Amino acid sequence: MNLPDIGKRRIVIIGAGFGGISLAKKLKNLDVQVVVIDKHNYHTFQPLLYQVSTSGLEPDSIAYPIRKILNRLNNFYFRLATVQKINVEAKEVVTDIGKLTFDYLVIATGTKTNFFGNTSIQEHAMPMKSVPQALNIRSLMLQNFEKADDAVSLEERKMLMNFCIVGGGPTGVELSGAFAELKKNVFPKDYKHLNVDNMEIHLFEGADRILPPMSEKASEKATQFLEELGVSIHLKTIVKDYDGEKMTLENGEVMKTKNFIWAAGVTGALLEGFSNKTLVDRLNRYKVNAFNQIEGYDHIFAIGDIASMNSDEYPKGHPQVAQPAIQQGQHLANNFERILAGKTMEPFSYFDKGSMATVGRNRAVVDLHKLQFGGFLAWFIWMFVHLMALVGFRNKVIVFFNWAYNYINYDKAARLIVRPYSNKK
Repeated sequence: MNLPDIGKRRIVIIGAGFGGISLAKKLKNLDVQVVVIDKHNYHTFQPLLYQVSTSGLEPDSIAYPIRKILNRLNNFYFRLATVQKINVEAKEVVTDIGKLTFDYLVIATGTKTNFFGNTSIQEHAMPMKSVPQALNIRSLMLQNFEKADDAVSLEERKMLMNFCIVGGGPTGVELSGAFAELKKNVFPKDYKHLNVDNMEIHLFEGADRILPPMSEKASEKATQFLEELGVSIHLKTIVKDYDGEKMTLENGEVMKTKNFIWAAGVTGALLEGFSNKTLVDRLNRYKVNAFNQIEGYDHIFAIGDIASMNSDEYPKGHPQVAQPAIQQGQHLANNFERILAGKTMEPFSYFDKGSMATVGRNRAVVDLHKLQFGGFLAWFIWMFVHLMALVGFRNKVIVFFNWAYNYINYDKAARLIVRPYSNKK
């Protein structure tokens, strides 16, 4: 890899998600060479991906160039590359554009969609972990409505207008609410000759309630909101198979749909080169100590979703959301400063700022420690927190005006099939 040797210690960060970006930004004044590697040249604000997939926002509203985010760093380099493996003994990263040695390596690769070994679902389902995948869902949704408007058969129309979302976590809940608002406020105006009442939205969850990581009160409130919007919730329900048209449940029930979205779980985006002893079984997360060092390596760290730091309070590791990644990134930057100064590192301590999920217009749920509430106030807090967390002033302004426009006009303006979707391999 064509990088200069400037005589400074090199910190390589793999992944420009919340953890990688927060770490890199805090290394600004450190006398090191910082190299960030990612397979995209932009950082994605994943909590708002569902709004891209449901026509609420354009992708450039929630994505921001990595080089622009970090252009004030001293001795900073970015490489657009896919990491193939890590030679841990040689302290070397192997990528599709070349090899790179490091003094310190930080893995912040996050997660990918977990299909739990179901190849049929993996082949035909629509995941939503990236901007391209969100655009695929948007295109498929709009294409299917165009087909439904022209369909002769009622059975075919219903299949094209049936939306099945698997996974009752925040992603599934927010998608279900957004589709329901399209049905209520947008599609009746766009498709005046189509009976939009035929549109069905089904949310499937294997647990006994939606939003399992949140409080029971939040789950109950979110269930109430979704039912008010006309979403059918199926609890303790496992989806066994999907062939592109027929979805089969574990109890043998079959449902026909052309819109099948998989939001049922994630697994760690691991890198080749590490022993299985460094992994937490089933979770595909690296075992890290209180300083985010991967078990057995002093010079290799992992932060965010890919890291599992067990403690009495978090025996299964920290939740795989943005806040632990951001806090671990910032804390590790402080520890790098201590390392370079010859001081002892300090252990990481997570401060839980709470969790929240939106269900739609004026509807959201918030858990703030012992305080749980829902409704308009929760929705306003959700909007404010997400708006402030966006990277870049331009993105904040664009998202704010989009939300204001959508709220006033009961509309979602990004209903464009700019890149037709086809599931043909």
